[in-house]
Amino acid sequence: MNQAAPTYLFEASEKPSLDLIDVPLIEASDESVQSYGALVDDPEGVDIEIVRWPAQGWRPIDDGTGDEGGWVEGIFQGEWRGDVLYGTNDAVDGHYVLGWSVDPQQAASDRQTGPRDRVLLWHMNYHPDGGQLFFPLDKQPFVVPLAPPGDDLTPDKIIAFWCDGTRGLYIHPNIWHEGIFPVEDKQRFLDRQGKVHARVSCDIGDEFGVYLSVPLRRS
Repeated sequence: MNQAAPTYLFEASEKPSLDLIDVPLIEASDESVQSYGALVDDPEGVDIEIVRWPAQGWRPIDDGTGDEGGWVEGIFQGEWRGDVLYGTNDAVDGHYVLGWSVDPQQAASDRQTGPRDRVLLWHMNYHPDGGQLFFPLDKQPFVVPLAPPGDDLTPDKIIAFWCDGTRGLYIHPNIWHEGIFPVEDKQRFLDRQGKVHARVSCDIGDEFGVYLSVPLRRS
């Protein structure tokens, strides 16, 4: 099934009202994140995994080639504007609407109309070419939705991790994720990821007819 790449910048009101599915919120620990990646104390000690270019037929890729693109670095920022959460990623010149805190038909970007205790998530993606590091520069709590590899993504496979802001998060290649969700109004992260920046997307609202309700605060 061929699908067009999603549009990442838009007015929230362009999206319909949909039912919500609650996403479990789990405190991030070395044990709880190990299937997805690892918590990071020092970004300089992280080896960003780069995946070798896949062979096109029965002839293999020559040793020492196909994984030389390296990684790029920049600042990822999550910022609430009214009810809408925006993300920017300087490493790949990315600009995104990550989600909203109220029904998108009522969400305002110029004023806050309701509590920011959740993100209604419409999209997730993964990178087959390399891993990705998010390291908090402002040392504030943040939340990350993740799901295991595989193109058969379904809402029940998605969980969210609450991170206390003292450590960063590295995720392996092929792990479904979305940009980092700041618990406060704005937050900056050091971002490192594969330079090829291949991206596979899932428009959750379009594909499943729901949004994912991701809590921002522990109960």
